[in-house]
Amino acid sequence: MRLMSRASYIELSESGELARRVERARELLSPCTVCPRQCAVDRPAGELGDCRTGPEAMISSVGPHFGEEEPLVGRSGSGTVFFSGCNLNCDFCQNWEISQGGEGRPVDTASLARAFLHVMELGCHNLNLVTPTHVVPQILEALVPAAAAGLDLPIVYNCGGYESTETLELLDGVVDIYMPDLKFTDPSPATRFCQAADYPEVVMRAIAEMHRQVGDLQLDAEGIATRGLLVRHLVMPEGLSGSRKAAEFLAGLSENTFVNVMAQYRPCHNADRHPELTRGILAEEHQAAVDAMLRAGLTRLDGIRPRAYRLRLW
Repeated sequence: MRLMSRASYIELSESGELARRVERARELLSPCTVCPRQCAVDRPAGELGDCRTGPEAMISSVGPHFGEEEPLVGRSGSGTVFFSGCNLNCDFCQNWEISQGGEGRPVDTASLARAFLHVMELGCHNLNLVTPTHVVPQILEALVPAAAAGLDLPIVYNCGGYESTETLELLDGVVDIYMPDLKFTDPSPATRFCQAADYPEVVMRAIAEMHRQVGDLQLDAEGIATRGLLVRHLVMPEGLSGSRKAAEFLAGLSENTFVNVMAQYRPCHNADRHPELTRGILAEEHQAAVDAMLRAGLTRLDGIRPRAYRLRLW
């Protein structure tokens, strides 16, 4: 049974502030400055930027997911809404058919609100918004009718970390749990693999803002996350992720930062364009990343032992 809790956005909904946030977020769509790409296209008119998404959000699938971190999954699963498109477009993306291949269907505000309510009806512990960065205005707009209809699940913002602080400020008091990736701490691999030389600077600024908003990860009596920051750090071959610097940055925020040191990298999509990405990681590479976290003083670690990750989305 799902444990009831009062999600952050309910008060904003009741006061009318959530609806005001929608208006401010909509202004970011034309010219589009929702994310750091700053494409400046007119999305309401159907123009497409790097995220390949126009006026409406697109979703690939909706439902409970049992492959997420344990504090999100619990007994009843994490209620994922998987958005199509992405602002980062990594060459090694494991879900490239959705993030870059156009798999999914457009949804209007009412349909997206129904998707949010659906995962609550299924008894999931949270509403897990997967790859939400480029559709924050549409998400906020759908939350207004969803909250009015009784949505009360904690919201998980499950993102790649390439976030605009201006957009994140609109989510202050809306998102309960931030779950960003911290992919790279060096501009060189970020440039080569994601065409985002500023990723290290942007992701660190974004994670700091997320931590300011929600603090360290908090769990209820059953070990289910209710609020806070959970960071994913994907270990990549040849130390490309920059784990030592990542550990030092996260420990500088708080030594209680919850970090999943992920061992699931495998060559996917266009990884074969880069010789160093054409193999999986070695056990010693993963262990070196874990050791870097521990040396920095971080002890709330998931993924300490590499495990077999499911290849399907849900």
